[in-house]
Amino acid sequence: MSPIVASQLATGLGVLAGAVLVKSVLEKPMASQWPRCSSCNGTGRVTCMCTRWSDGDVGCRTCSGSGRMGCSSCGGTGTGRPIPGQLSVRRSNGPS
Repeated sequence: MSPIVASQLATGLGVLAGAVLVKSVLEKPMASQWPRCSSCNGTGRVTCMCTRWSDGDVGCRTCSGSGRMGCSSCGGTGTGRPIPGQLSVRRSNGPS
């Protein structure tokens, strides 16, 4: 086998191994500490408002003609976010 063929074979196998690795990473569900957003189902994008009043054409400045805009519930992250809040609990001094 000539050195050129061996080099091409090694390059091809490297590309194939990289593709398999990327595919396996993309197929695994992403582990997140928060659940998927219920508004966008984890995509981070929702149907743009301009499609509601459209007569067949789609596009506005918000969606750049794609018909999809960032989800306002999750901020485009696709995950649910907890609402920050503070809970104060007082101990009651009942009758003794």
